[in-house]
Amino acid sequence: MFKREIEEELLNLSKDYPVVTVIGPRQSGKTTVVKSVFSQKKYANLEFPDVRSMALEDPRGFLEQFPDGGILDEIQRAPELLSYIQPIVDEKDQKGMFILTGSHQIELQEAVFQSLAGRTALLTLLPMNLLELQQAGFHLSIDEWMLKGGYPRIYKDLLDPTKAYRNYVQTYVERDLRQLIQVKDLLQFERFVQILAGRIGQILNMEEIGGEIGLSSHTVKHWISILEASFIVFRLQPYFENFGKRIIKSPKLYFNDVGLAAYLLGIQNEIQMNRDPLRGNLFENAVLLELKKHHFNQGLDSPLFYYRDMQKNEIDIIYKKANELIPIEIKSSKTYHQDFIKKLGYFHSLAPERVKKSFLIYAGDLEQSIQTTQLLNFQHATQALN
Repeated sequence: MFKREIEEELLNLSKDYPVVTVIGPRQSGKTTVVKSVFSQKKYANLEFPDVRSMALEDPRGFLEQFPDGGILDEIQRAPELLSYIQPIVDEKDQKGMFILTGSHQIELQEAVFQSLAGRTALLTLLPMNLLELQQAGFHLSIDEWMLKGGYPRIYKDLLDPTKAYRNYVQTYVERDLRQLIQVKDLLQFERFVQILAGRIGQILNMEEIGGEIGLSSHTVKHWISILEASFIVFRLQPYFENFGKRIIKSPKLYFNDVGLAAYLLGIQNEIQMNRDPLRGNLFENAVLLELKKHHFNQGLDSPLFYYRDMQKNEIDIIYKKANELIPIEIKSSKTYHQDFIKKLGYFHSLAPERVKKSFLIYAGDLEQSIQTTQLLNFQHATQALN
């Protein structure tokens, strides 16, 4: 049903590497994509206990089922297989032999880098972006977009987003993460995740979060790292160099799906979304995700940062393009105001030789250049990366 932008890069990499590994959140569409692109390959899902048991107990026998390679889904459930895949692909010397997927970064990446260094390409697939939704016939209002997020199944099965994310949290987030961090008090963990949703786009303060629910900053740091490894949240790092200013060096927190964040904030419909005090934060999160997905779908890292100094001069996004710095401001307003670009002018004054252009991404339809700043409607956000 859905054409994913990453498919072209996935196919291209399979012509250059013997193994391609696709990582991303559960239910982001990894299985559908790899089975669509490589429909001729034999498939095995290591989530199934019997399949996983065979893979772990007799890895050589298990892999003999795939003499020409295949798709191994959720490979982090049997990472030992990677050590057996290595000599197979070395001997066969065949491009695109194995396609792997996984939904937990730490477990998978450590195993991949140990066993398949130089033999696999790594791609990250996040939930769908706006272009993919529009190509599938879903033309959403801003509030509907932020309420529903990007998980394919919500659109495929026309699910109520509140119920869908409730099930997602119970089925995947709580189950998977409880195993990883051995949470004793589930209510405390639920409260922790909700608190994080309330801090979207804010500078991360471990002590403050811990104090609010009675956790040590060490525990908060550990739990956030697990959420990050499971593609629930991510940290946007600050950009700092010697501008002659004291720069904030703590990261800001965002979610990898804005619909999940909206659910955790208790937002259940478009009216509530439109009135919510964190609507602007959610819009910022959604636009930032559009930019990240654009890079990931091309098989690239996402060189995005933010800027803030001790005088509270702040830029939502700094895009580092080689030696060029491109500041980007994000506003949920539909009406342009000249105050929106004041901070962009300030950042230009810090490094005029490196800041040649800037962007304001907002909800309005007016797209034009004002001095060195280009106004973009949020649906065209990725033009800022060209």
